[in-house]
This record gives sequence, structure tokens and C-alpha cells, in this order.
Amino acid sequence: MAKSSKPKPSKRLVSLDAYRGLVMLAMASGGLAFARVWDQSKEQVIEQASGQPWQGAWTQLWDVLAYQFGHVPWTGCSFWDLIQPSFMFMVGVSMPFSYSKRAAMGQSKLRMLCHAIVRSLMLVLLAIFLSSNWNGQTNFIFTNVLAQIGLGYTFVYLLWRWNLVVQLVAVAGILGGYWFYFFQYTIPAAELAQVKTVVTEQMELDADEEFNQFSGLPSHWNKHTNAAAGFDREYLSRFPRETEEWEGRTYWVNKGGYQTLNFIPSIVTMLFGVMAGRLIRGDRSDMQKLKWLFLSGGICFLTAMAVDTSIWPTKIPGCDWSFCPIVKRIWSPSWAVFSAGWTFWILGLLYWIIDVRRWKAWAFPLVVVGMNSIAMYCMAQLLKPWISKILQIHLQSVDTLLDPLTVRFFNLHTVSHDYLFSETFAFAPFWESLARVFVLWLICLWLYRRKIFLRI
Repeated sequence: MAKSSKPKPSKRLVSLDAYRGLVMLAMASGGLAFARVWDQSKEQVIEQASGQPWQGAWTQLWDVLAYQFGHVPWTGCSFWDLIQPSFMFMVGVSMPFSYSKRAAMGQSKLRMLCHAIVRSLMLVLLAIFLSSNWNGQTNFIFTNVLAQIGLGYTFVYLLWRWNLVVQLVAVAGILGGYWFYFFQYTIPAAELAQVKTVVTEQMELDADEEFNQFSGLPSHWNKHTNAAAGFDREYLSRFPRETEEWEGRTYWVNKGGYQTLNFIPSIVTMLFGVMAGRLIRGDRSDMQKLKWLFLSGGICFLTAMAVDTSIWPTKIPGCDWSFCPIVKRIWSPSWAVFSAGWTFWILGLLYWIIDVRRWKAWAFPLVVVGMNSIAMYCMAQLLKPWISKILQIHLQSVDTLLDPLTVRFFNLHTVSHDYLFSETFAFAPFWESLARVFVLWLICLWLYRRKIFLRI
């Protein structure tokens, strides 16, 4: 292990708070319902620009918004797919700052290890609690981002102090081993038949969408038929569930294709964050730090794109191969590397704007949320339906109270019924999502003003 020098105090990395706030606001807003609006009311949205010279641009804009604020079906990447890797990357970035501060306070390595283990357990338990919300019993599922962080956190802690060479060897070992684990797996024919029966008959999902859409991929990289899916069928059935047992199992598939073992390659995502955090906390000049952040992102992009050409923005004749497809839902090794390219670049951009150029004022709304990210995450998971209900009730009450004093231009009835909660207005989900996330932001602002920060 690299020799440790006397810990130096760490100043707060404002760009990290802003990045975390950006991600949490995007998550809490539900992507401002762009994908939902486009999916449910496409004709009405297009009609808004009917006959206008910008009609084509308007349609294209909504196509882009719907794609970027929704998950891709399987291979590929959108902005929405980068929320979870960003969150996990930032966990790694914060580790050198957090544990160096603890070391400067005189905490022993044993105490810090115990803290890491306890934090891992608390994150997993909190994830189970949130996943069980409104369920009839405890929902033992571990694909929630908090559970994924918790399952890998202690392993990342054990690696964060080692030098870069050791960490890169760990990255190669984890990704290479996980790739081989998938590559050598073939789902047994009898189990595949059972899975298809469950998906098509019991879950009433479309067989073509679930099994044939990605027929170009070998079964070990496909939905429901990969090694991690097989692992979950074997082990998650051992937890109590509401579903009845069939063919010796109570758990068969995750509808979205997400798997518990995603936490293993996610360790690499957090390790990349550790590398970025150590770089920023180090003694290099700001411009050297920026150079290495952007260079690291570029290396990640080139590596992932060399492994899977399907992600290339332009198809080149003769270049059509995929040794490891870029799939977020199973956190394929190539996805861990490709998504890290984006997280390095986003952090680098924010670091340059906020911490190097000192343009901080604009980031205050993001920092307010970023410094209370766990609180925001829990509120978004638990309070969004309640907030919508409260907004509807009180906007109606205010409308009734002020109706005699208002004119049509400033009629709160128009706001509450015709915009936020209308069943016929195409953009109502957008305005409702915007109002709801604004309420959550106000709560975070109240906590920030009173210096109340939820920590685990």
C-alpha cells in the first residue's frame, strides 16, 4: 500500500455539490415528464406547431427530449441513463475528501472501516425500506441505486487508499472477471422455457419486446437470459415474497432487466470517482487537473467504443462488432467504462466553471440540493404523490377564495385545472412535475438555511 503522509484538511468541492444537485433534481423531477407527454399526447404536442415554419424543429425537439429523458430499451445511452452512474461516481469522488477529513480529525483506520461497513448496511436497509413503500410486505430487492452503492461501498473503501496502478489493476480484474462470468453462461433450455412462460403468460408482457428485440445479441448479454438474471432467479427466491411459488421459485425476472449483481461492475464506477477525487484533492495545478479529467473521459470513450461499435454516432462499413454491448440495465463492463467517460467530463466541466473560474452564484440552486442529496432522494421516493395531492387541494382552495377578485389572465383556476391537473391538456404532466420538484427544492432550501443535512 502506498505510504500515507500526514492528512491535510480538505476544502469543500462546490462543483461536486452542484453535480450532485443537478442529478438529484433531474431524478426527482422524473425528467419533467417529457417522455410521458410525448408518449401519451404526441398528436396534441405536434398540433401546437401545426402550420408554423418551426413545426419540424418542434417535433424534432420533442423527439430528442423524450429520448434523452427516458431509459433506452437495452443497448445505448441517454441522459437519463447517466443519472445512476453519476450518483455512484460522485460517491467515489467524495471518499478522498471525507476520509481524509476523518483522518485529520484523528480517527483510526479501524474506526473508518467500521464506519464504511455501517454505512453500507444502512444504505442497503434504506433501499429495501424505500422499495417496500406501499407494498404488503418487505420487498427484498437490491437494484435500487442506494442498495447498489451499499453493496459495493466497503469494497471501494478498501481500495481507495491504494495507488493508481493498484486501482487500475482492480478495475481490469473486476471488469474482465465479470465479462467472463457473463460470456461463459448459457441459460438452460428448460429454464428459458419457464422464463418465457412467466413473462408472457403471468406478467402478460410482449414476447417480441422482451426476447426478440435484441436477438442480435448472444443470450449471455440479453434480457432475462444473462448470468446475473440467473443468479437472481436462484437467490432472490429465498426471500419471502407475495407471489406464489411456481416451479420451485417465487422470483423470476426483473421487468426492466436490472440485476442485483450490477453492484460488482458498479464498484468500478465508484473507483473511477475515487481516482477523480484524489486527482482534484492533489497538488497538481487546476489546469493539470482539468487536463487529466478530460483525458480520462476521452480514454474511457475510446476504450468502450473500441469494444462495441453500436454506440458509434456514425456507422462505418466493415466496423460492426460488439465484444461486450453497452447496456446500462445489466451494467455491462463496457457500460461501466463508457458512462465513466461522461461522468469525468461533466465533473470536469463543472469543476472548471465553479471551482476554477469561480462562477458560483448560478449553481446555488443545485448546491442546496446537492448538500442534502439523501434527503432529496428519500423525499422524491416517498412524497411525490402526496405533494401532487396537496398542490391540487390548495390551488383549488385559493382559486375559490380569489375568484371574485381575479380576471381570466390571472385566474388560478386556469393554473390548477387547465394546466397542472388537467386530463386533456397535453403538457399537464410537465407542469405538475415542475411544480412538484419546486416544492421539494423549497424543502431542501429550508433545510439548507437551518444547516440541517441528512448524512449516512
